[in-house]
Amino acid sequence: MTLVLFIAAVGMVRTLTHHWREGAVLLGGALIVAAVLRLLLPTERVGLLAIRSRPLDVLCYAGLGTVISVIAVTITASLLNGGG
Repeated sequence: MTLVLFIAAVGMVRTLTHHWREGAVLLGGALIVAAVLRLLLPTERVGLLAIRSRPLDVLCYAGLGTVISVIAVTITASLLNGGG
């Protein structure tokens, strides 16, 4: 959990210092790390990463982390400036 929180904190710092793309990728990466840890760690060691069942947690963490990272990497400047 500490590793995931550290990566998320670094992502938030990058986002707040006007490097939103790097921050978003780090936040997505934190969720992917959470998915891997939830998958690999035994139930008694997973701590606060366990919310529901293991498969659902892994699916949600990995899915949301992937979506956030892909959107951050693929968004273009024209979309940000109101162009189409």
